[in-house]
Amino acid sequence: MPGLLRGVARTAAVAGTATAVSNRVSRRQAGRWAQQDYDQQQQQAPPPPAAPPAPAPASASDDMSHRIDQLKQLTDLKAQGVLTDEEFESQKRRLLA
Repeated sequence: MPGLLRGVARTAAVAGTATAVSNRVSRRQAGRWAQQDYDQQQQQAPPPPAAPPAPAPASASDDMSHRIDQLKQLTDLKAQGVLTDEEFESQKRRLLA
């Protein structure tokens, strides 16, 4: 009977070790894949667009037409996917302020 218990204990120890090693390898590999995905997304992300220069003080009608032109440009950039919704909204608020 002691030989049987020793064999069962040895099998349990081997199985437990194998499970622990397998889990560690799986976690490490998942971390590597996540890092690769993150690196690829960072490489593919376009640089943020430069903010349009602030307009020089002008007459009210010139200033309004300039703002309208800038809003149209922002809308085009958003439609092309260059600007995110958050970037578009922040630039729009800045223009309309």
